[in-house]
Amino acid sequence: MNYVNQLTKTLDGYYTKSPVLPSNVKEILVSVAPWVTLIAGVFALLSGLSLFGLLGLATSVAGPYMAAAGVGGFAVTAILSLLVLLVTGVIYLFAFSPLKGRKVKGWNYMLYAMLLYVLSAVVRLNVFDVIWSLVGFAVGYYFLYQVKSYYH
Repeated sequence: MNYVNQLTKTLDGYYTKSPVLPSNVKEILVSVAPWVTLIAGVFALLSGLSLFGLLGLATSVAGPYMAAAGVGGFAVTAILSLLVLLVTGVIYLFAFSPLKGRKVKGWNYMLYAMLLYVLSAVVRLNVFDVIWSLVGFAVGYYFLYQVKSYYH
């Protein structure tokens, strides 16, 4: 937790000079955020569970061929990515109630989900994914920073 607090302080320092969104836009974001996270959490869990089943089917059918081709590491990377997707879905569901009540706990959950997004890109060991996840994090944190004062 201390690392996250240090990260937010550092990021807040960079974002203080960013353009400020109008108050009505911030209010819309804050009022819509709980419902968007609820929908995203349900979709993340459903898709993660579905993909987990498909991955099991694919590895049972193609497993021997994948091992012969030397791509067994794909299964490990895919499982780790799916686990991160499932955890992110759970975090989104946990965020719903605090976001609806405008609690800082909900804001923190959103930050954790964004950090997991970057972590999942690192797990995939793809430089392009890491770069785009960092860009996505930078944009996402801009919006989180803009509405941070609405959460207590």
